[in-house]
Amino acid sequence: MMEEVATVIRCNDNGWITVEVKVKNACNHCDSNESCGTSAVSKAFSPKVQRFAIPADGEFQEGEMLKLGLPESVILKAAALVYLLPLLGLFIGAGFGHFLMGLIGVASADLGTMAFALLGAVTAWFFGKAWARRLEQNSLPVIISRLGQPIVTSTP
Repeated sequence: MMEEVATVIRCNDNGWITVEVKVKNACNHCDSNESCGTSAVSKAFSPKVQRFAIPADGEFQEGEMLKLGLPESVILKAAALVYLLPLLGLFIGAGFGHFLMGLIGVASADLGTMAFALLGAVTAWFFGKAWARRLEQNSLPVIISRLGQPIVTSTP
């Protein structure tokens, strides 16, 4: 189970709470993050916080820290859909394009085969992305433990 620390932002009376998770990425832990292009892109385009609602059993206070968990199988399935499905679509599209170009009798079938391969990959990517989004929406994080209120230090 993947674990992350979240802060309670809002408590609803209907058994749901809104939490905020600060997104961490690996680009802040490397010694060369100042001169790395990937780090600059990651800092520019990645969201800094994510807010979402989760079901809650019990009373929570705003500002309370929680440890949330999400099964790794959900993330692995979503990654497989987004990365492997387009590869499969590429191969199926290329095979279909090669077969179709052979039926038509085109002398140089490479361009048609590449076009169908690209079409298959893009179609499978859109399908995989929608499927992964639906998979992630149906699997909510669970509250593992309550960590209490954060320690606030004041400067004189």
